[in-house]
Amino acid sequence: MSFNLGHVIASMSPLSLLIAGVLLVMAILSVGVAVERWIAFYRSGRESKRFVAMAAPLIDEWKLEELAKAGDQFKNSALATLFAAVVRRYLRASEETEGRLSPVELSRNESERQKEKLAAELRRGLNVLATVGSIAPFVGLLGTVVGIIGAFQGIGATGSGGISAVSTGIAEALVETAFGLMVAIPAVILFNYLSARIAGIELALGRSVGELLDEVENHHGRDTSKQRKRQAA
Repeated sequence: MSFNLGHVIASMSPLSLLIAGVLLVMAILSVGVAVERWIAFYRSGRESKRFVAMAAPLIDEWKLEELAKAGDQFKNSALATLFAAVVRRYLRASEETEGRLSPVELSRNESERQKEKLAAELRRGLNVLATVGSIAPFVGLLGTVVGIIGAFQGIGATGSGGISAVSTGIAEALVETAFGLMVAIPAVILFNYLSARIAGIELALGRSVGELLDEVENHHGRDTSKQRKRQAA
C-alpha cells in the first residue's frame, strides 16, 4: 500500500487541521526570522568593511568629528553605530569642564551601554526560533493524541478492532508527529547557528571598540600632558 499524504490530510478532523496549521505558521515564522537575520548580518558585515576602510585613516589622523559623521553614513553597520556613539560621548565629555569622571571613563561606559543595545538588536527574533524549537514537538504530540482519539472513535463506530477501523487515525497521528519534528529540528539548528554567529559579531565588536578606547585614552593622556606643560610654563 502506497503512502498518500493528500488522502491523509483530506481525512483529518478540523482539530487536527488546526494543529497542522499552527505548525505551518511556526515553520513560516522560523524561516522568516532566519532569512531576516541573515540579510541583516550580511548588510552589517558589508557596511562594516566599508566603514573600516573609511575610519582607519581618520583614526590615524585623529579626526574624531569626521569619524562620527562617517559612522552616520552606515546605518546598517553595528560597528559604525558603536564607534559613532563612543566618539560623540568622548567629544561631548571633552567639552565639559565639570564632572568626576574623565572623558575616557564616560566613553568606556557609553561603549558598554551601546554593546548591550546592539546585542539586543542582533538577537531580535531569536526568541521565536527558541520557542518554535521548544514547543513544536509538543504541538505535534498533541496532534498525535488527537489522531489516536479519532482512531478509537473509529473502533467504537464500527464495533470492530480491525486495522481498517484505525488505520486512518493512526496515519493522521503519525503525520502530525512527523510534521512537529520537521518544524522543530530546523528551528533548533537555525537558532544555534545564529547564536554562534551573533557571539562572533559581539566578540569582534568588543575587540574593535576596545582598540578605539585604547587610542582615545592614549590621545587624551597626551592632551592632558600638553596642558600641564603649558600651565607649568
